[in-house]
Amino acid sequence: MAFLDNNFYGGIGMGGANPYNDGANFGGYQNNNIYGPQPFNNVISMNYQNGGGASNTPSSGVSVSPIINPRPTILTPPSSGGAGVGVAPIDVILNDDVATNDTPIVPAGAYDYGSGKVYSAFTTEDVVEGGTKRVTRGLWSGGSGELTNFFTSSFLSNTQKAYYYEIYNGDPSVSTNEPQFSIAYGHYAGSGSAGTNEDSPSSAIYSQMQQVLLPSNQKFFKFNDTNQDDVYVIAINRARLKDRLDPGNWELCISGSGGNDMLRLIDDSGDTNQAGNARQTKYNIVSGSLTGGIQNSTRHFGEVYPQHGIIVLGAALLDTSASLGTVRTQADNQNHNRLFLAISGAAAANSSNGFQARNEEEVKSTFYFVRAKNGEYNFSNNPTYISGSEGRLNQSTYVGDPKTYITNVGLYNNDNELLAIAKLSKPILKSFQNEVLIKVKLDF
Repeated sequence: MAFLDNNFYGGIGMGGANPYNDGANFGGYQNNNIYGPQPFNNVISMNYQNGGGASNTPSSGVSVSPIINPRPTILTPPSSGGAGVGVAPIDVILNDDVATNDTPIVPAGAYDYGSGKVYSAFTTEDVVEGGTKRVTRGLWSGGSGELTNFFTSSFLSNTQKAYYYEIYNGDPSVSTNEPQFSIAYGHYAGSGSAGTNEDSPSSAIYSQMQQVLLPSNQKFFKFNDTNQDDVYVIAINRARLKDRLDPGNWELCISGSGGNDMLRLIDDSGDTNQAGNARQTKYNIVSGSLTGGIQNSTRHFGEVYPQHGIIVLGAALLDTSASLGTVRTQADNQNHNRLFLAISGAAAANSSNGFQARNEEEVKSTFYFVRAKNGEYNFSNNPTYISGSEGRLNQSTYVGDPKTYITNVGLYNNDNELLAIAKLSKPILKSFQNEVLIKVKLDF
C-alpha cells in the first residue's frame, strides 16, 4: 500500500518540519511524495515544484533519484514566484498507474478537483463482512418446489437415447420449457442395452457413475450390504442445482405397473430444519415422505449425492418394491424409459405425487457504507443541470443553495472500472444542509 505525503513547507531549511528528511532548501514548496510500506524509507515517486527559493535541488547529503520520468499534470503551475501549486494527488496516482501498470490504493478524497468529488474511496470502517448464510429455493424452473409435468426431449438422437433421457417440464418445442433432469440405466457388465461389455451404453453409464461417485477402491455400488449389478441414475440439471441438492427436502414418487405399488422415496438426513452437516457427501435413500418422515430406515433403496445432484437407485430393489420390470438381455431395452414412465405415471395419477425438491446455496454478504458529507456531491454533471454557454444553473433557486437527488450508487475498483450499481428505492435529497449515509449490501 502506498502512503501519500502531501504537505507544504515554507522558509529556509527544514527545522524538523519534514520528519522524513527528503525535502530541499526551498523558499516555499509543496512536497508530493508517495512512500512505500513502513518504515517510509523507500521513495517510490517524487515531485518538486520550486516556490521561489534559492535552491532547486535537494540539500547536500540527500540523494534522491526519481524512479519514473516527471509526469504531466492537469493543473497549471504558477508562472513565477509565490507559493507553488503542487501536482494533484490523483494525477500522481493515475500517472503511476499508467507508468508502472500497478493497482494503486486510492486515499479518501483523492478525486477532489475543488468543484466537488467525483469518487470517494472506502476506508476500513466503511466495509463490513456480513458472513455466510444458507438459502434454499425450489429446485425446478421458476423456483417451483414440485415438478408434475414430465416430457422427454425429441431433440435427442437415437444414439443419445440409448444412454439417457433428458426430461423437460413441458413440451421441449416451446422455448419457455427447460430441461430439469436426466434418467439413465447402468449395468456393470453391459446388460440391458445393445453392444457387449464396455462397448454397451449401460456399461458406460455404470462405469462413469462408479468413477465419479465411489472411492477408487470400490467397484460396485453397495446397498444393504449387497453389491448392485445395475442401477438407475437421476442427474439433476446443473442450472437447477445451484450449490447442491438440499438434503431432507426432496421426495420422489414411483408407481408400479398399472399404477400400483406406489413407492415414495426420501433420504435419511433428517435435515428438514436445515440443521444437517453440509460437508456430508451422501445419504441413504429410504421409503417415506416429507410430511410423514421416514417409514423404514433399515432398507436402503440407493444413495443420494447432494453436491453432485445425483440420485442412484438399485434396479433390483425397484423391481421388487415398484414392479419396475427391468430387462437385462443384451439388447436396447430402454430401461431408463421404464423409470421415466413410473415417475410421470405417479404424477399423472395424482398431482400430489410430483417430484418435490429444493436446491441449496451459500450466499456471502458484504456491506458497504457510502457516506456523502454536507459539502460533497451537491452538484451534478448532468447536462440538464445547467443552461447557456456560460454554464448557469438551470434552476435559479439552486444559486447559492445547490441540490442534487441521489438515485443510485456505483461501486468501482481502483482502476475506476464500474463493478456494480446499487439502485435506491426513491431519490434522496442532497444539499449543503444535510448528509447522507447509504448501506449497500452485496451478495455473491
